[in-house]
Amino acid sequence: MRVIIGRASATAAAVLFGLLLSAASGWAQDTVRLRGTIEAVDGDLLRIKTREGNDVKLKLAANPGIAAVTKATMADIKPNSYIGVGALPQADGSLRAISVHIFAEAMRGLAEGHRPWDLQPGSSMTNATVESTVAGVAGQTVALKYKDGEQKIVIPPDLQIVAYVPGEAADLKAGARVFVAAAARQQDGTLQAQRITVGRDASPPM
Repeated sequence: MRVIIGRASATAAAVLFGLLLSAASGWAQDTVRLRGTIEAVDGDLLRIKTREGNDVKLKLAANPGIAAVTKATMADIKPNSYIGVGALPQADGSLRAISVHIFAEAMRGLAEGHRPWDLQPGSSMTNATVESTVAGVAGQTVALKYKDGEQKIVIPPDLQIVAYVPGEAADLKAGARVFVAAAARQQDGTLQAQRITVGRDASPPM
């Protein structure tokens, strides 16, 4: 399997942009989002156990776009950082983060806004620019601003934070966690994908 990401920074940024654009823009009726763990790899065919416990076969396109996620920390989130935050509403009306990913600078503005998300029932996703961060008892509160509004979201101190980096075929191995924004369902029951996100030393948060 030949991988186009990682040849040059511009190419890597373009592939990452396309990967996350697919995640942000939804999917057609004959495609699904896929979250799970690789159980076996046979060339461009991956056998995956989904988070729901199903066994599926995923065939990657030639020269697939591969993005990896790697560990980051709250210290990597600074004013003017462009980030994505999955969150759940709390009883007091506030939002509490359940996932945080830091976009590469080349992806600034990607899928900007606040919208429903399917990571957990009732969850949302906010892609926006960090205006400020304030430490509190429950964690850091980040003020996020986007074109049509703003959100304040509490990030718990123990929450995993990740950053997107160019990935490669070697990242696709048994035990790796993966996320596919748009996997096309085939008549034989298998799935096909142009792009995939894989955990390198952290799990994809999307």
